[in-house]
Amino acid sequence: MEEVCEGKDFSFPKREEEILRLWTEIKAFETQLERTKDSPEYVFYDGPPFATGLPHYGHILAGTIKDIVTRYQSMNGFHVTRRFGWDCHGLPVENEIDRRLNLKKRDDVLKLGIDKYNEECRSIVTRYVEEWEKIVWRTGRWIDFKNGYKTMDLSFMESVWWVFAQLYKKDLVYKGFKVMPYSTGCKTPLSNFEAGQEYRDVPDPEIMVTFPVIGDPHKAAFVAWTTTPWTLPSNLALCVNANFVYVKVRNKYSGKVYVVAESRLSALPSEKPKPNVANGSIDDSKKPNPKTKGSSTGKTGDALDHFEVLEKVSGASLVGLKYEPLFDYFKEYSDSAFKVIADNYVTDDSGTGIVHCAPAFGEDDYRVCIENQVIIKGENLIVAVDDDGCFTTKISEFSGQYVKDADKDIIEAIKGKGRLVKLGSFMHSYPFCPRSKTPLIYRAVPSWFIKVETLKEKLLRNNKETYWVPDFVKEKRFQNWLENARDWAVSRSRFWGTPLPIWISEDGEEVEVMDSIEKLEKLSGVKADDLHRHKIDHITIPSKRGPEYGVLRRVDDVFDCWFESGSMPYAYIHYPFENVELFENNFPGHFVAEGLDQTRGWFYTLMVLSTALFDKPAFRNLICNGLVLAEDGKKMSKSLRNYPSPLEVIDNYGADALRLYIINSPVVRAEPLRFKKEGVHGVVRDVFLPWYNAYRFLVQNAKRLEVEGLAPFIPIDQATLQNSSNVLDQWINSATQSLIYFFRQEMDGYRLYTVVPYLLKFLDNLTNIYVRFNRKRLKGRTGEEDCRMALSTLYNVLLVSCKVMAPFTPFFTEVLYQNLRKVTNGSEDSIHYCRFPQEEGKRGERIEQSVVRMMTIIDLARNIRERHNKPLKAPLREMVVVHPDADFLDDIAGKLREYVLEELNVRSLVPCNDTLKYASLRAEPDFSVLGKRLGKSMGVVAKEVKAMSQGGEVSLQG
Repeated sequence: MEEVCEGKDFSFPKREEEILRLWTEIKAFETQLERTKDSPEYVFYDGPPFATGLPHYGHILAGTIKDIVTRYQSMNGFHVTRRFGWDCHGLPVENEIDRRLNLKKRDDVLKLGIDKYNEECRSIVTRYVEEWEKIVWRTGRWIDFKNGYKTMDLSFMESVWWVFAQLYKKDLVYKGFKVMPYSTGCKTPLSNFEAGQEYRDVPDPEIMVTFPVIGDPHKAAFVAWTTTPWTLPSNLALCVNANFVYVKVRNKYSGKVYVVAESRLSALPSEKPKPNVANGSIDDSKKPNPKTKGSSTGKTGDALDHFEVLEKVSGASLVGLKYEPLFDYFKEYSDSAFKVIADNYVTDDSGTGIVHCAPAFGEDDYRVCIENQVIIKGENLIVAVDDDGCFTTKISEFSGQYVKDADKDIIEAIKGKGRLVKLGSFMHSYPFCPRSKTPLIYRAVPSWFIKVETLKEKLLRNNKETYWVPDFVKEKRFQNWLENARDWAVSRSRFWGTPLPIWISEDGEEVEVMDSIEKLEKLSGVKADDLHRHKIDHITIPSKRGPEYGVLRRVDDVFDCWFESGSMPYAYIHYPFENVELFENNFPGHFVAEGLDQTRGWFYTLMVLSTALFDKPAFRNLICNGLVLAEDGKKMSKSLRNYPSPLEVIDNYGADALRLYIINSPVVRAEPLRFKKEGVHGVVRDVFLPWYNAYRFLVQNAKRLEVEGLAPFIPIDQATLQNSSNVLDQWINSATQSLIYFFRQEMDGYRLYTVVPYLLKFLDNLTNIYVRFNRKRLKGRTGEEDCRMALSTLYNVLLVSCKVMAPFTPFFTEVLYQNLRKVTNGSEDSIHYCRFPQEEGKRGERIEQSVVRMMTIIDLARNIRERHNKPLKAPLREMVVVHPDADFLDDIAGKLREYVLEELNVRSLVPCNDTLKYASLRAEPDFSVLGKRLGKSMGVVAKEVKAMSQGGEVSLQG
């Protein structure tokens, strides 16, 4: 072994860079894969990140978890293919191109040309690949970038087509409308997962509007409340709650008659109107509009001072009543629309207890209008807002206006009709598009759906077959998400993505779904070497019914990129076109790991598609991590610069320290971590330096043998070491076996977060017990043979601990291993080629426990010396150790006696198992517990308890 420097001169980052060069030189990762190619497979799925940004701590965290598990499995003799993946399609890419080319509307893309637009998208998706590879490699993660997969690869896209075709064959696909969160900035619907990422507190107008009841003898009007005036031109129904009581009231000042829920009467404006009131509207031209914060509220008592109750009725009795539409844009629906319907989603915690329904712009609106035959499911729904969020020509008065901008004009139009009852401002939390930063609207979009609701029972059953760490994410968060699963809209009306493989005839009667490129080429006669829209949209398929029926054309939509990532287990190996045996022998995959947010994202889509295809979960084991936050608890932000860059931390402390810091934190238990650079430094101080110092002490004393003219150090074989007569050799050998046992147990259970505390204790014991108490032996003062036994024991412990920790700290363990291996023949070229240690010999639980107790005794004795001002250099005649365990007393008075006497500078040690010889017992009542049970009797019982003697008891009558 070569000499090593002092700990203060050891640069962890520089030595890591040397190891990176070594790994490159010996092709360490490639060699490991080659050596295990004939071993059983351990299949790991790497979720693809978007390639449009640089890696952050969240990526490093997930990557470290993946690296630890896959390194461990490789050391256990498995072949672990690790291919990096790239999510190349979807909004992140399109949004960047839209900004770069100043494309504001869908028509702008069409004018530019889909071909030019898609090639612009293709040009940026690999922009950061080199930076990713550099950072990922620097963190010590072994993963294959050269053979990585991309969701835009032809082979990947073909497998996505195959997945969809199988679902279509199983009758799990249908076309319909779905009201979805819609980004007018990105001109596309978002998944609920994406829509929930960014909420802001914003003011919106709140208005109350009248809907006169047709044929009512009192000329009454329903009053509905809304914070989205732009939806009113598309109103088709009013919804009440059948179980509520509604009142018909007359305003004592204006004489106008309104119908609202009795519990919401106080929400009606109660101020005395101005003289020029027209049909219930408020002329506020001479008075500023009152601005109210929050929902409309008030006191019922005050309301009765201003309104006369004419009638009370149940909500159910209002169902079917017709009313006068606010606008006449949808008069063709008059026979089925503009009536009262009922549903329990109507609440009385805000508004008037009457909800206006525009089925094209509300999920519940759409549902209740279908259930009450206001509109017919499957028929074309008129959506009077275009892809850019502007009114179509259907809404002639506001045509071309952006809906949010149109609110003021719509309110003025309602006021002009005499239908405005109240106007105010409502502050609430509203969803924004996380990419374009524009407010989302809810909009009915035509989409292709997967029938997830019919799979619900299978999904729940398959979820039970998976193992999650931590398990509460599976049992609660993910389980709840599956229980409430809705049909999945998988199509997007966009450009850069995998096109839906659906060709439909002009009359809609003939449908062909492609499950392969071969099928497309066979039916169309056209060669296809790229499946993106601009390469295949022109391809037509002749109708099987004859030329008079024209041709089949592809539908315009592309897949939601979540469908692509959910198809990853099949598409990344081009199944079923290649690797059939590999897939079928190893599905479900063994392991996945991502962040908590993926319970509604990737974990969900994996489970849905695997269940739909094979009625199996997609994975067997899963680690779910929490979020890495800035030190102040806020989200890490480049603009706020509230966190240090990962490379800065690595350059200061090393990647191993960063890896251990994040693994030894709540974030591996799906809890948040407030990242502190000082925490990484703490790992260097508390873990690596003690570890290095023990290693340096070994090297120094091994080299000393040569300096003294003795034979070079060669470690004694393991079998001989196990039979050492030295008690501390026996103890550290046993503790090392316990370390192996613990690590295997925890790693097999995917509990990475338990490892560092155990390692810390082990290293503390190694340095402060074994090395400290064995200094004489290690330095050769007890004879050469004993010295070599002690050095060999320390060597073995360090070597085994390095192998055990290699998955966690790949650099530092490699540094130590490269020097340690120089004194043995036939050692592996890298520690990462070594097998993970197996338990050898029996663990001595008794000796491990006795040594721990010995250290407790030493600490107690030191405290007693300090309290009595007796310094260690002053010898004491005798110490008495009192303990009820006879085995321990035998050990402390026998094998361990000399260590205790020398450490504490005491001449004799006397064991005693009579615990009351030097101590007395006193009973004290626990008032906090007993007081609740005994009440007034507590005083009597307390007196008796305090008077108890050894072995006594107190009994209470009654």
